[in-house]
Amino acid sequence: MDFLKLAQKRKSIRAYLDQKVEREKLINCVQAALLAPSACNSQPWKFIIVDQPEIREKVAQTANNPLLPINQFVQKTPVIVVIVCEPGNLTSRLGGKIKKKQFQYIDLGIAAQHFCLQATSLGLGTCIIGWFDEKKLKKILQIPDNKEVGLLITVGYPENEKKGQRKRKRLEEIFSFNSY
Repeated sequence: MDFLKLAQKRKSIRAYLDQKVEREKLINCVQAALLAPSACNSQPWKFIIVDQPEIREKVAQTANNPLLPINQFVQKTPVIVVIVCEPGNLTSRLGGKIKKKQFQYIDLGIAAQHFCLQATSLGLGTCIIGWFDEKKLKKILQIPDNKEVGLLITVGYPENEKKGQRKRKRLEEIFSFNSY
């Protein structure tokens, strides 16, 4: 698939069919994430694929907030991928301190997008989520306290693929040549 067509096809999906996602496809998505660039090739991530219904339901509850009606769709998601942010290697951590940037978060975002684009190419839908109760999530998945959960990605077969246009800024608004 042409890359621009793939990028246009990828959308944040919030309604999924009640259909099991094949583990081979999920592993294929992690393989794509593994190919993502990272600062000093540190690959500062670990993917936890949650597809067991009992555990998935508990993980989904961590994305809900009773005060805000967001992320309720996660309850009906066949798979939730939890991305744990690992510390980068020594070189990337040192560079991050010098440049006052936390490269592992940038790297994690790139890997997550590789995962999502591969999922799209396989006919799956995804939605990246940053709102969740990290403390509860760590307890459910036995993630060590000294680790940080970066993102969740919901994965499944889209219930319906709306063909409408996503709102985007005009191209001219987001770039310039040679100066701001």
